[in-house]
Amino acid sequence: QVQLVESGGGLVQPGGSLRLSCAASGFTLDYYAIGWFRQAPGKEREGVSCISSSDGSTYYADSVKGRFTISRDNAKNTVYLQMNSLKPEDTAVYYCATAPVGHRLTQREIATMCIVGMDYWGKGTLVTVSS
Repeated sequence: QVQLVESGGGLVQPGGSLRLSCAASGFTLDYYAIGWFRQAPGKEREGVSCISSSDGSTYYADSVKGRFTISRDNAKNTVYLQMNSLKPEDTAVYYCATAPVGHRLTQREIATMCIVGMDYWGKGTLVTVSS
């Protein structure tokens, strides 16, 4: 059973930083996509950043490019999202999601999966950016 547990959310002032963590368990495939999505009140879910388990190909939404960095530790089955220069519009519930696949993912596939969504989801962690 796939499980994703997020941590690291909280309240931060504009311009501040947070690092989110997602501990994954329950799947054995070598190839998978994993990433972060967010949903603010009254808004649609948005793919923030995703990464391939194999070659580390990444995708970032335009709204976070240059400010957020995704990384993974395959030995720990953990993916991180370092968020810098946070803005009030980054306030949202951040969800970790994954899709186990049977092949090496291309850059285009990672981007598509990060936009469309994935198969398994965590419960989310709240990030609030406010002074």
